[in-house]
Amino acid sequence: MLVDSHCHLDFNDFEEDFDEILERARANGVTAMLNAGNNIDELDNQLALSEKYPFIYTAVGVHPDNASEYESLTAADLLAQTHHKKVVAIGECGLDYYYDNCPRDVQIKVFREHIKAAQESGLPLIIHTREAEEDTMSLLDEAYKEKPFGGEFHCFTGSQKLADFGLSIGFYLSASGIITFNKSNELREVFARLPLERLLVETDSPFLAPVPKRGRRKAAFISGWFSLFVVMLFVLAINALDIIYSACPVSRSRTSSKSGRGERPEKALQR
Repeated sequence: MLVDSHCHLDFNDFEEDFDEILERARANGVTAMLNAGNNIDELDNQLALSEKYPFIYTAVGVHPDNASEYESLTAADLLAQTHHKKVVAIGECGLDYYYDNCPRDVQIKVFREHIKAAQESGLPLIIHTREAEEDTMSLLDEAYKEKPFGGEFHCFTGSQKLADFGLSIGFYLSASGIITFNKSNELREVFARLPLERLLVETDSPFLAPVPKRGRRKAAFISGWFSLFVVMLFVLAINALDIIYSACPVSRSRTSSKSGRGERPEKALQR
């Protein structure tokens, strides 16, 4: 059984062959997919997919790059969207200081509201953090001491310090195709130390296709297989990536998406 813990199936990258992609995913053992929130305005599209396909679930949230558009967002606003039976998480949300597309104080304000929503709803929090580890840990630690809540660091690319902090409050770490990149040696070491019961895998599709598919559009099931096997291989200290390449069908070049979020994490790792 494979679960894609974070993807963006409502992006227009999949418009031409959506059903075909889902059929291949199911045929390759993917039993569930979590369609992460990017902004509240797209929630209706997300829920429509979740209602049509029983194995697709939804998270409600605002990506930090979009925080300025939702500066007045409250935890109550988020909670009002969680009553649908297919909404199973809050996010993605967090802090992104790499791009600084939104003022940091606004990102922090909106992130706090997501944390409150997770505390009140009991739903797990899906966290995006980039170049913002200290503020992320500070905000989470402060809130957790007031009222514990669960969550995960999606597409984890952080330090061992951040990983240890996450484990200390019972969070999960999610591995994406980034762990296969040439400059991800330290990241692979972090995941090799991670207890398997705290490991999640994700595609973040249509982004972050693993080597050797890097730079192409990624369908959900490709990295479902690939990321899971790669993580397991590193945990077992086996260097056998070539064995897995054959499990990855060729994907087409990526088209534009609705995310409006600009460069993705793999761009920085290329440098």
